[in-house]
Amino acid sequence: MEVMKQIDRLAALGLFDSRVPRYTSYPTAPVFSATVGQELQTRQLAALDPAVPVSVYIHIPFCERLCWFCACRTQGTQSLSPVESYIGTLEAELELLAKTLPAGLQMGRLHWGGGTPTILPPQLIHRLARAVKSTFPQTADWEFSVEIDPTLVDKDKIAALAAEGMNRASIGIQDFDPLVQEAIGRSQPYDVTRACVEDLRAAGITSLNADLVYGLPHQTPARMSDTLAKVLSLQPDRIALFGYAHVPWVAKRQKLIDETVLPDDLARYALAGQAADAFATAGFQAIGIDHFALPQDGLAEAARTGHLRRNFQGYTEDICPALIGIGASSISRFPGGYVQNAAATPAYVKQIEAGHLAGSRGHEMTPEDLMRARAIEMIMCDFTLDLRALRLEFGPLCDGLEPDLARVVARFGNFVSLTDQQLVISPEGHPLTRLIASLFDAHMPSDAKFSRAS
Repeated sequence: MEVMKQIDRLAALGLFDSRVPRYTSYPTAPVFSATVGQELQTRQLAALDPAVPVSVYIHIPFCERLCWFCACRTQGTQSLSPVESYIGTLEAELELLAKTLPAGLQMGRLHWGGGTPTILPPQLIHRLARAVKSTFPQTADWEFSVEIDPTLVDKDKIAALAAEGMNRASIGIQDFDPLVQEAIGRSQPYDVTRACVEDLRAAGITSLNADLVYGLPHQTPARMSDTLAKVLSLQPDRIALFGYAHVPWVAKRQKLIDETVLPDDLARYALAGQAADAFATAGFQAIGIDHFALPQDGLAEAARTGHLRRNFQGYTEDICPALIGIGASSISRFPGGYVQNAAATPAYVKQIEAGHLAGSRGHEMTPEDLMRARAIEMIMCDFTLDLRALRLEFGPLCDGLEPDLARVVARFGNFVSLTDQQLVISPEGHPLTRLIASLFDAHMPSDAKFSRAS
């Protein structure tokens, strides 16, 4: 009965009706403008401090299969020809970057995402990794993470990635139930995934992340229970649990998913709670709104020490102040703003072949933007807005948050507490975190259609 009362309170506050950003950036990508691009990109790259390492993200937009649930910028291919050509374009972009970057700049983090980075055969893995390293020499303690599709990787690819320094792997799972997999166009047997994990461990990969999704078609408590048991048997170090965002107006392939078999709001909420309970029982620490990590994992340590951060990959312990995005649709985060490369691969290739960086849209940060970005990050990472720390960093600018704080208390008073030092979201109010963060968003577009808050 108490659980239902809690759900009713959350529902009354808009948890199941509202669509708000996930706040992997602030401002969010729909705010980016085509009036901001190459000029800001070049200026911010040249202004980077060579004494401070950067993060580097490489986008590989190709997949052999296009999973129906995915809303990422990807394209299908059954041939390696366009992939190899794309690697050549990445090399050309890296050469352009090298001409702009300050001498001596090092790379503290490298992440390959997609798409499917493991579509690359070993020779292309080596070729791309060496091109990146020639532009961005790595620090002694660098981290190299790669998104892995267990159905499109083998021991030779894993050996090539390990030889180039990969020390963290992110394994896409989503769900192990065959009926759910069929409904989202993603066949991935458990034994194939387990073999992949064993190969990664044998290659010396010391940190494994598993990605799961709740709210998928045909998911039930029984099917979720089976998936959770199988995931935990793989002994991942951290887990990302994302709510499925059904946005067919953005991702056309989602029209292939039968909406009538999607779990309703209450069922989604129950599935998320079921997974969180299972992870807690297995010894994982909850991190932010949708990640879980073993106590000894770096993500858990960052959460304990107040160093947890949020970027386009979700929660991270990466404290590099700049992230340089390379490849089609990649977004760079600079101290002074965001710049996204041309989203469509042909448009991106055209820009690079013309000898220009590919920045096509973005946002230049104002001092107020920087203050609000940090405030929202605090809320998303710590469930606490540390007003004292924010004032020490931004001074009188923080006075502009007073109306927003008042709105938060007026709307969510039973789930938050406010003093002159901090705003704290109670554990019962954690599901409302994205909604609360949105009240500090001065750029919330009126026409953007975000994913549901639950």
